[in-house]
Amino acid sequence: MSDKLYLEDIFVGQRFVTGSYAMTADAIKSFARDYDPQPFHTDDAAAQDSFFCGLAASGWHTAAVTMRLQIESGPPIAGGMIGAGGEIAWPMPTRPGDVLHVESEITEVAPSKSRPERGFATLKSETKNQNGEVLQRLTVKLLVWRRPEYGF
Repeated sequence: MSDKLYLEDIFVGQRFVTGSYAMTADAIKSFARDYDPQPFHTDDAAAQDSFFCGLAASGWHTAAVTMRLQIESGPPIAGGMIGAGGEIAWPMPTRPGDVLHVESEITEVAPSKSRPERGFATLKSETKNQNGEVLQRLTVKLLVWRRPEYGF
């Protein structure tokens, strides 16, 4: 039996918890310089006088770390985690020193009506810091392959 998950292996209520990732000030600034160059992500002094009252990671940086954690130690979906749409929210900023991990749950599984070789699973995830505070909520619909032995 493969260690990868196919549609037939996934069920509503199934849970996954990833490993962890420590967020550093240098990583926050580096990511922001390349992808979200706003002062509250790139400059300590400017960040103090911002809405965030201190250096905060870009939400997209938190999302990228979430993806890395999911791929490295989250649900081992056969064929990879292929998103088919989703919704994201950042209720709290990610800060230097935060140690992130992701807790996820399958909330829906449905075979495709038009493509019998695949289906979809909805995965709700919370990215939390070392204190259990939710920094990101993500609900994503994933394309999931059926087992090849089903003749597809």
